[in-house]
Amino acid sequence: MYYLSRVQIDVNNRQKTKSLTHLGAFHNWVEQSFPDELEAGERSRHLWRIDTLAGKKYLLILSPDKPDIQHLLKYGVLGTAEIKSYDNFLAHIQEGQIMRFRLTANPTHSVTKPGEKKKRVFPHITVAQQQKWLEDRAEKSGFKLLDSTSTEAEKSFDIVNRSWQLLRRENGHRVRLSSVTFEGLLQVEDVTRFRQVLVNGIGREKAFGMGLMTVIPEG
Repeated sequence: MYYLSRVQIDVNNRQKTKSLTHLGAFHNWVEQSFPDELEAGERSRHLWRIDTLAGKKYLLILSPDKPDIQHLLKYGVLGTAEIKSYDNFLAHIQEGQIMRFRLTANPTHSVTKPGEKKKRVFPHITVAQQQKWLEDRAEKSGFKLLDSTSTEAEKSFDIVNRSWQLLRRENGHRVRLSSVTFEGLLQVEDVTRFRQVLVNGIGREKAFGMGLMTVIPEG
């Protein structure tokens, strides 16, 4: 089973949310929302991201287990937590279906430098590189990107936000992760692969708010 959960972040209560200063703090909030897993020492992968809609910020989580609503509300606005089964939606995805998508991801590429055996991972920097990163992953992820206009020069998707997000690692090091949010239209080509992408995510840094794609049927 899978659950899609959402809660509005109480950004107007600075005392309540003062610790939410970096991606690791949000990661901890997500993990603490599954107390049974923490107690058992068996953690599942929880995809999550932060969305801004109509001036409000939301934490969105996709998980194989239902989160504890009280823990989910730790930094949330009272009464805004929603937890819904995702299984029925996944079961009704069909080949050829057109959907509008939103994805926040960490587009990267690997480089092997002369004299080195281990590959190094670098973020894609330009808009063109980041767009190409998504285009390259579409087919093997079970979907194709569609033209949203009749002008061929127009992309079938847009980058609606690009930022560098702070992450404080446990060893004290601070790093900045490239966060890119894509929106657009897609068509499902391989239902099995597409479902796997929806529940497993795309790209790197999934523990830190990257990789979660959500879709809404078009029309």
